[in-house]
Amino acid sequence: MNPLSATARTRPGRLGERSSTDRSVLYEILDDGMICHLGLIVDGSPRVLPTGYGRLDDTLYVHGSTGASSLRAGPSQDICVTVTHVDGLVLARSLFNHSINYRSAVVYGTPRLVDDPEEKLTGLRAITEQLTPGQWDAARHPNRKELAATSVLALSLDEASVKVRQGPPEDEEEDYALDVWAGVVPVRQTLGSPAPDPLLRPGIPIPGHIARRVTS
Repeated sequence: MNPLSATARTRPGRLGERSSTDRSVLYEILDDGMICHLGLIVDGSPRVLPTGYGRLDDTLYVHGSTGASSLRAGPSQDICVTVTHVDGLVLARSLFNHSINYRSAVVYGTPRLVDDPEEKLTGLRAITEQLTPGQWDAARHPNRKELAATSVLALSLDEASVKVRQGPPEDEEEDYALDVWAGVVPVRQTLGSPAPDPLLRPGIPIPGHIARRVTS
């Protein structure tokens, strides 16, 4: 597995000890997420949009309506995609040293519009499975009209940066004598009990791939 290569945009300006060139760490951060933030210029103004995504090997897929100005503008420029996980609130003895335990990935590049029908379905499958593994095979697949109304962009993971902070607070030496509680408050994302659609026909159980994920 090739390590991430540093570029002018991915080389850390500060806190370099938190950066990583391990491509497997990039994969883990992306695979653990549900929503990314897509940053680009639309009509001369910066725009950052939360959107679903999916990863397949070294390609990141995002999708949206063919009428979305952001999707139309994307292939003509460099874009930025970010994914961030907050893993803990780091409470120090001094306010200056408060921090957050996090994992973040930033991907740069010029995306391409996916025109090939097979790759388009592959990208949509990756996005669907990112949110709910197993759902692609459980639900009706998009028809021609729906595919025509959907744009898929593919972004290479060639240029990306990763930063991770873990562990307890780091206080000034003289502050360790203060009578102030310090430590980490973990932050976790959990899935709740599935709520059936009010129009769901009677007798249709919760699919196993959903039930297993909620109870695991």
